[in-house]
Formats: sequence, structure tokens, C-alpha cells
Amino acid sequence: MSDDHSAGSTLPRRQLGRALREAREGLGLTLEQAAKHMEWGKSTLGRVEKGQAERVRAREVADLCQLYGLSDERTEVMKNLAAQASTRSWWYPFSDLIAAGFNVYLGLEAGAAALSFYQPLVVPGLLQTAEYARAMDRVYFPDDSPAEIDRRIELRTRRQAILQRKRNPAMATVILHEAVLRTVVGSPRIMTTQLRHLADLGTADNITISVLPFRTGLPLGVGIAPFVILDFAPDVRGGVEPTIVFAENYTGGMYFEERGDVDRYRAAHLTLRDAALGPDISRTLLREAARSFESER
Repeated sequence: MSDDHSAGSTLPRRQLGRALREAREGLGLTLEQAAKHMEWGKSTLGRVEKGQAERVRAREVADLCQLYGLSDERTEVMKNLAAQASTRSWWYPFSDLIAAGFNVYLGLEAGAAALSFYQPLVVPGLLQTAEYARAMDRVYFPDDSPAEIDRRIELRTRRQAILQRKRNPAMATVILHEAVLRTVVGSPRIMTTQLRHLADLGTADNITISVLPFRTGLPLGVGIAPFVILDFAPDVRGGVEPTIVFAENYTGGMYFEERGDVDRYRAAHLTLRDAALGPDISRTLLREAARSFESER
């Protein structure tokens, strides 16, 4: 199965690749040496270790485990990860609507235990109402049919389940610039509903929403594009997938995994959070902004 159509398989693929790389390095084998033993090209094994392989076969994983001298128990864990990596995700039926590469983000988002957002202009997709999302998509995807727009809204709504599920919902720490509250998306009516929705979401135990007011200026000294930090819970082996940052831009986004980059984004998020209003005051501001839009209707 190709990367573009992979399931919520992003995390299992990455976990499998990291575990195989650690096993190879622990044995002192280079990537070239291991690939030669497998009669593979170096790039093929490299893609497996980076979690980028289009297909990961259990038999080949078992052969790698044998090469690396792993125990039967460890081999079974690896084969199970390979099986998970080949499972189609719930968003597979929407694959024709998903931009190239964004399926990777969906897989990471679906597996995240905690998400830390900064958004300077719009409400993050996980917190959008259907009407707000529809107003955005009608402009951003002008050639889409009404049915395609409906499917985009359904995809976004289903993504939001990670924050709403009863068992182990993901934690979300959201910093919104005050511009998000003032930028009209759709209409004053849509904004009224969206801002009240945000205020209500902020009362959930797993969701914290803070507003960075205009008066704080530039806490980082520069403007910064929207980003989200994704943290993951330990897997069945006790390992933890490294934190990843996804920084958005007009044409897509970039992933940052190097420790130094992640630390800088985390420090930036903390600085922005310290400069933002507290959750209670932010909730009051959201409701006040909603009332101001209601008066314009």
C-alpha cells in the first residue's frame, strides 16, 4: 500500500523503522552492509528505517530480525508493527481530497497524546465548527463541488474525535492570537457560533485555550507562522515516538524532528503561553467577541 493511502499506520511504520535501525546499529552493521545481506538497495532499507516504506512485509521484517539476532519475542513485536503499518486508516476513503504529504500529518495527529498549537489567524481544524470550516474551504477550494466540500467537512469533523473520545482523549494546549477572534470567516453569524464553541471547548479537562492579545506585541521578537507540537504516549514496548513539530505555510507544511528544532519550538510555545491571557480570562474574551459579532447580525 502506498504512503498516500496509508492507514493510521504512520506511527507503527515509524516505530518499526526506529526499532530496526537501533537493532542494526546495536550489531555494528552499516546501512549498506545490512541492505546487502537482504539483497536490497541501500535506499530501500533506508526508507524502512525512516518509516517511509510503501509496503512493509512481515516476512522481510522477520528476515531482518534474524539478521540482527533478535529474540523470537522481539521478532513477533516487530511483525505486529509491520501488520499495523499495512492497515488502512479511517480516512482512506477521503484520500482523493488529502493534499500530498498531509496524510503523514493525519497519521501523527491520530496517534498523538498531546498537541500544542499556536495559531495567529484562524481556528485550528480540530476546533472548527462545520460552518466555519465550510466557509474556509469554499474559498480555498473554489473548484470543489458541494459534495466534495461536504466530504472535507466530514473529514475534519472525524479528526476532532481524538479530543472528544471518552477513553484517553488527546490533550490540547491552544494559543490563539487575538487576530483569530477578529478575523471574519464566513459571516458574523458563523463567527458568533465559532467563538462560543471555542469558549465551551475550553471548559473540557483536556483542552486549554489561551488568547494572545494584541497589546502583548511580539513576545518572540518576530512574527511566527502557525505550528503544532505533537507528543506521543509510550508504545507497548515502552518506547516513545520522538516529538514532532508541524509548521504550516500556504503551500503545505514542514516537519521538524531534530532535538534542537523541537526544543526551540517548545520554548517559543512556552513564551507565547506566558504572554497570553489565562484560560478563564481568555474564555471571557471569546464570549465577549462572540457577542460583538452577534450585534452585527
